[in-house]
Amino acid sequence: MSMLKVDQLSVHYGVIQAVKDVTFEVNEGEVVSLIGANGAGKTSILRTISGLVRPSSGSISFLGNEIQKVPAQKIVASGLSHVPEGRHVFSGLTVLENLEMGAFLKKDRDENQANLKKVFDRFPRLEERKNQDAATLSGGEQQMLAMGRALMSTPKLLLLDEPSMGLAPIFIQEIFDIIQDIQKQGTTVLLIEQNANMALSISNRGYVLETGSIVLSGTGQELLTSDDVRKAYLGG
Repeated sequence: MSMLKVDQLSVHYGVIQAVKDVTFEVNEGEVVSLIGANGAGKTSILRTISGLVRPSSGSISFLGNEIQKVPAQKIVASGLSHVPEGRHVFSGLTVLENLEMGAFLKKDRDENQANLKKVFDRFPRLEERKNQDAATLSGGEQQMLAMGRALMSTPKLLLLDEPSMGLAPIFIQEIFDIIQDIQKQGTTVLLIEQNANMALSISNRGYVLETGSIVLSGTGQELLTSDDVRKAYLGG
């Protein structure tokens, strides 16, 4: 079953076209990766899906409803959460307060407490540091916090923008293990990642973007073994 459909999506910043007639879909239960060089339009696509940027043309359908004109907070309330590039944790707030911000649209205290327990079970380091200023966490811990904050809204679809950026190798493997666990627990994932090898290795399907357009698609394994993808993104 298709959870997200993007059809003929175009995005402009002034006279500059960042995304050109992009069409793809994400099915329920999948991990789907968008890979490509910096400036290919990947982040613009995620920001448009989550309502932070308005498209020039095209449509975005989530759970059967068009959302390209829906305010970002209503998109979150409908079951879609976005972990932005660079993590963007709230400095000056504790780890616990950051997590509570992820549930600000949910008024059921019991549900919020249950979600908080799930986040602490998945990220025990966050519970250990729950009273610590989020800005004092390591890069890997901040990424865990950003993911945990997004999971506090119990999303059906999780958008992840460069979760391994700037992390030590030990944290990169841990983050990708967590993404797989999130999928196994029933959350669908749309992933943008510079580490194409890692991304495709855990993806059901993937799309390759160049200068704002999709130029190649296939299963994760097909793209991993594609000569074009290996030469351009995998160092083959």
